[in-house]
Amino acid sequence: MEGLTTIQKIAVLFLPVLFAITVHEAAHGWMAKKLGDQTASLLGRVTLNPLRHIDLVGTILVPLGMFALTGFLFGWAKPVPVDGRNLHHPRRDMALVAVAGPGANLIMAIFWAGMIHLGVILGDSYAWFALPMIYMGYAGILINAFLMVLNLIPILPLDGGRVVASLLPPRLAMQYARLEPWGLIIVMALLFSGLLGSVVQPGVGLVQNFSTWIVGLH
Repeated sequence: MEGLTTIQKIAVLFLPVLFAITVHEAAHGWMAKKLGDQTASLLGRVTLNPLRHIDLVGTILVPLGMFALTGFLFGWAKPVPVDGRNLHHPRRDMALVAVAGPGANLIMAIFWAGMIHLGVILGDSYAWFALPMIYMGYAGILINAFLMVLNLIPILPLDGGRVVASLLPPRLAMQYARLEPWGLIIVMALLFSGLLGSVVQPGVGLVQNFSTWIVGLH
């Protein structure tokens, strides 16, 4: 990030992270509302206001600590409440609600790729504006690609785990749900063992390439 001021460097990372988390959680609430559950909407969670989604520990303290200790950015927002009993087709719709979050991250990755494209067009004539835009675009693609792929891992409480639970027969789904209290421990174990990077890296690369390709950067 050569040529950027300290404030610009902070903005390059902070804004994409904030938008990625906000849009991801709002998408869950929006999809649940469309499918019949108003819980998130009544609690004010179907919004792009990041303050409604930020968790002090998961969104601020843990990411800062993890980045300082490992150079790896990891955290979470306040989960959006969904009452499956209110959904039109509970099992199918829970999967759709779960997929909405990663789907929103894919859309955001494409949006940030568009920002890179715009920054390239602006070029040297507006370098003071274009350079931070390009850096922020690359950061935005990476962050959203990572969140998308990470959340699709089939471990509860991640979104991929929700999808698996909705597809399993009821009895197996109940047994699978019993693993949820251990889910974050499993993810953290994968992180500290170095296996998490190996698991998500191919998917992250695929999303990055797709996002830049779709806006014509290849």
